[in-house]
Amino acid sequence: MSKSIEELKSLTTQIRRDILRMVHAVNSGHPGGSLGCTEYFTALYGKVMNYKLPFTMEGKNEDLFFLSNGHISPVFYSTLARFGFFPVEELKTFRKLNSRLQGHPTTHEGLPGIRIASGSLGQGLSVAIGAALGKKLDGDKSLVYTLHGDGELQEGQIWEALMFAAAKKVDNIIATIDYNGRQIDGDTDDVLSLGDLHAKLEAFGWKVLNEKNGNDLETVVSILERAKLETGNGKPVVIILHTEMGFGVDYMMGTHSWHGKAPNDAQLDTAFKQLYLEAPADY
Repeated sequence: MSKSIEELKSLTTQIRRDILRMVHAVNSGHPGGSLGCTEYFTALYGKVMNYKLPFTMEGKNEDLFFLSNGHISPVFYSTLARFGFFPVEELKTFRKLNSRLQGHPTTHEGLPGIRIASGSLGQGLSVAIGAALGKKLDGDKSLVYTLHGDGELQEGQIWEALMFAAAKKVDNIIATIDYNGRQIDGDTDDVLSLGDLHAKLEAFGWKVLNEKNGNDLETVVSILERAKLETGNGKPVVIILHTEMGFGVDYMMGTHSWHGKAPNDAQLDTAFKQLYLEAPADY
């Protein structure tokens, strides 16, 4: 479902409003990383990824996406709803009992767009690599996309998966790292520094693309399209995408404090004034 850049820019604002409304309604959830990754999701589903509706779990002859850092489910759910996977009205059920929209994505209720349960950090890359290998076995030329947090790279399983993908030449996968420099306990450099991440990923045999402006929609579309051109060359592809946690809401930026905290009524009102839409499509 390809839209114009201007339409998508307006949609990023709507998705940010959805994120805040969802976590505010239940006083629970993870707005910071969700707000920071809005351009990535909008670019992926609005311009870059080839997918089909209605959704099927098999995903044959279409691109697949796996969210590894599942705690940023609000941005994922809003994106899926706004691109027609399920009704926007269902966003009202976020994190409520018996809802299909739990805090971390799950599969047992059959929510369209969700192929794996995620949120136990470190596992998503392994799953995505398995899906990519499956496509190769099937002769399916489609791609597999996956998103990870920078703090998630402190998990050892990620590095096993990185090593495996390069050794087996899994060159139909594009992994993206949301490099915002913050995690639940503080700045990533203070908790456990990743060091020279670009050099490390290259040393593990991946084609590495580095984009500093991960909150500019056109830039994100461009780096994802460039990544597509790098597939099929014998190396898996990874994008280091620098974003700002809480982007779009001034009091949420520059701090890890809003990693997993919901705004109160006054804070929500302030955020909505900053994320103004002339005719907001509130759910």
